[in-house]
Amino acid sequence: MDFINAIILGLVQGLTEFLPISSSAHIRIVGELLGTGADPGAQFTAIIQLGTEAAVLLYFWKDIVRIVVAWFKALFGKIPRNDPDARMGWLVIIGSIPIVVLGVLFQDKIETTFRSLWIVAATLIVFGILLGIADYVGSKTRRLRDLTWGHGIIFGFAQALALIPGVSRSGGTITAGLFMGYQRRAAARYSFLLALPAVFGSGFFQLYKAIKEPCTKALEAAGTCTVEVFGPAETAVATLVAFIVGLVVIAFFMSYISRRSFLPFVIYRIVLGVVLIVLLSTGVLAA
Repeated sequence: MDFINAIILGLVQGLTEFLPISSSAHIRIVGELLGTGADPGAQFTAIIQLGTEAAVLLYFWKDIVRIVVAWFKALFGKIPRNDPDARMGWLVIIGSIPIVVLGVLFQDKIETTFRSLWIVAATLIVFGILLGIADYVGSKTRRLRDLTWGHGIIFGFAQALALIPGVSRSGGTITAGLFMGYQRRAAARYSFLLALPAVFGSGFFQLYKAIKEPCTKALEAAGTCTVEVFGPAETAVATLVAFIVGLVVIAFFMSYISRRSFLPFVIYRIVLGVVLIVLLSTGVLAA
């Protein structure tokens, strides 16, 4: 059953990572509904996100290689420092700083308090409404070439909000982008590029911790850690499933937002948040 549950959670991760509906919230909720006995955990969630970010790496491979090469060339003076691709490299680096700093400062809260389903329900609804407002009032005229240093930092802080399950990494950054007047596709593209350093950094850090500092029942009893629900094999399977499904979803999403609004996602977030509140209030789920 652990393998089946891991596959299901990998499928959920792949389906929800790129949509503005919060993959971490869905992992948290589905994990509880599957009866795994506990929250799947921040460590499991961070590691399987490596699968979906590998999908981003593959989907945007040509863009990423071009940006990285240009950044290094500009760094050593071989091309102008204001080269658009080199500049994008710096914007991704600067935009990644907020989530790194806040992730370190609030690591304990992220792995415990912030994973309460009451918080998940509230953020699903509140940030769903904000996404709807941003999509409605945003001018949608700016492209990625119009991205400024200040806007890059704002994008970065919006991404950092996704440390709280329910906000959504793509949802938070896309909402910020829409409020600043960026096109849907431009906001989503920068959102996905911006996520690469943060997610790979977090995922590999948690992977390192899982290998070097495995939690035992004795340590859990002492209150220093929480034993993970899934072992290395189940986590690896979930990560692979997340990669395969995520690759399909990212292609769909980039095509979808070129022609349509975010309204279906807004409605879904609000409905899910309300349903979650009902389930918590009636004792069907434990927070």
